[in-house]
Amino acid sequence: MKTLRDVSIGETVRVVKLHGEGAVKRRIMDMGITRGVEIFVRKVAPLGDPIEINVRDYELSLRKADAQMIEVE
Repeated sequence: MKTLRDVSIGETVRVVKLHGEGAVKRRIMDMGITRGVEIFVRKVAPLGDPIEINVRDYELSLRKADAQMIEVE
């Protein structure tokens, strides 16, 4: 299983599944990250947290813990 946390800078991936429960999963979905959407990884901070991505034509920063819950292909 490949997660958003494992994606390299400059790579575009498609969301396969969201893991997690309740409010955390809802918050990720509210940010526009849903099954089938494409995500482009723009930058990763020097210590790996946060990850800056482009999703649905806007920029978003995610913590590593949240990125770990997003399964991609």
